Amino acid sequence: MADVANMSENNVREPSRLPNWSRAHLITHLARNADSFSWLVDGARLGERRQQYPEVGMRDRDIAAGSTRSKSELYEDLALALEGLEVAWSKLGDDQWTIVQDGSSGELEMSEIVFRRLREVEIHHVDLDVGYSASDWPALYVEGELRRQLERLPGRADHTSLVAWLVGRSDVPEFDPWW
Repeated sequence: MADVANMSENNVREPSRLPNWSRAHLITHLARNADSFSWLVDGARLGERRQQYPEVGMRDRDIAAGSTRSKSELYEDLALALEGLEVAWSKLGDDQWTIVQDGSSGELEMSEIVFRRLREVEIHHVDLDVGYSASDWPALYVEGELRRQLERLPGRADHTSLVAWLVGRSDVPEFDPWW
């Protein structure tokens, strides 16, 4: 929030590190992502099974539309979305954190949403290109992400090539896309 607050109107129009996305696109994405997680958490609390983005193309449309707003509108939107997510989390009962909803990349327990939000914030903070880098990531994020990525690694490459690389007997194998 502090880095967004310190941006000028021109800064939010500048390119981010993501191809074809300005910083305004990224700020809007972070706000809509928080809203989508609030939507899932509220659904879990109410006993409703929900999809993170209930309409086809909703995510991309909302990001494109929001990216044209002023810096102050972007900041206010992000602040309200973050507040909404914190409120949603605070209303979730202790027995509801294991409820599963339909995230954009598959089924997602409510407890995992906390980490997924941390991932969005940490990765996209780097993408904003405001002087924050991967070396600034907190250990909590790095260790959590490393564990999750290592669990997924066998599904992203040929196993023989992967093992040969891991034991220092070949170059890095070709990996399937991250997502």
